[in-house]
Amino acid sequence: MQKIEPFTYDCFYHIYNRGINGCNVFSETENYSYFLKLFDQHASVIADTYAWALMPNHFHFLIRVKSNLTGFQNLSGLIQKPPHQYLSNLFNAYTKAYNKRYDRHGALFERPFKRKSVKSFKYLQELVLYIHNNPVHHGFCDDPEKYEWSSYQTCISAKPTRLKRQEVIEWFQDRENFIYMHKQKSDNEEIEEWINT
Repeated sequence: MQKIEPFTYDCFYHIYNRGINGCNVFSETENYSYFLKLFDQHASVIADTYAWALMPNHFHFLIRVKSNLTGFQNLSGLIQKPPHQYLSNLFNAYTKAYNKRYDRHGALFERPFKRKSVKSFKYLQELVLYIHNNPVHHGFCDDPEKYEWSSYQTCISAKPTRLKRQEVIEWFQDRENFIYMHKQKSDNEEIEEWINT
């Protein structure tokens, strides 16, 4: 069983999970859009996002927990909830909406959600490549640029975004190398072994 790591401020984390028993958690376009809307509402309070991919039965995010949260008080003067609670609230809100829409009951995601701290620059790079190529790896497309529900297209575009696009591109030197590296054969076994340790 994987150890669940506590969140540390100003640290990078790979957040991932799948549907309970491998069931789909996204059944139509509106589900993906709604999940991203909830993610923005809940997660952006406590974290910056660097990469993400949503697939029918699972998801991946690369985030960095913000450093200025210690002792933060909301407008009511209450001390802020711990970072993991914001993500738990996101998954609970999405599950409630999904269950209502599809007339189902009970858990939708495996619990607790998975998180793995990223402690080296090498794994930051590898994780971005892994996340964006995950839809290719699972056979949803043959090129990350063709997959709608990941941050890859946002990274190579010039449209305004909250995604930390410029930092991600700089990890690969420039946009051209970012694209080039995504087209290379990636070592999924190595990154999956790291994720599961």
